[in-house]
Amino acid sequence: MKRNISIALIVLLAAITWMACKKSGAPVDEDGLLITTRRECSVSSFELLGTDFVTVRVGAAVIDTTAQTVKVTVAFGTDLKNLYPQFTLTQDCKLDPKITGLTDFSNLASPRKWTVISGDRQIKKTYSVIVTVQPR
Repeated sequence: MKRNISIALIVLLAAITWMACKKSGAPVDEDGLLITTRRECSVSSFELLGTDFVTVRVGAAVIDTTAQTVKVTVAFGTDLKNLYPQFTLTQDCKLDPKITGLTDFSNLASPRKWTVISGDRQIKKTYSVIVTVQPR
């Protein structure tokens, strides 16, 4: 009996909390992220990890916010079909498409592209990630 009452109270508390958040009127996007008034959107850092979650970069990634490019050199022998990109974005931005796992960068002639979307969801900047392989 006590267990049922405890479960009912937990469910009731969760429902009240959810309704209180819902009533706050704060706008959220389709991903449930808060929409803010921030208009800045850019990549501030970039990392490229292998399947062992260790960096495969050789040197720092070069980020050009004007040209909207990220240039990164990876070690010779890197498995380009199975890399995990990690972006750091300016505050309140989001990335499209979402990174959900390993990414194939093996087509070096065609850079992968991601769009950075501002906090107010009005400004979109598409960045090209250009990967080169360190010579032997």
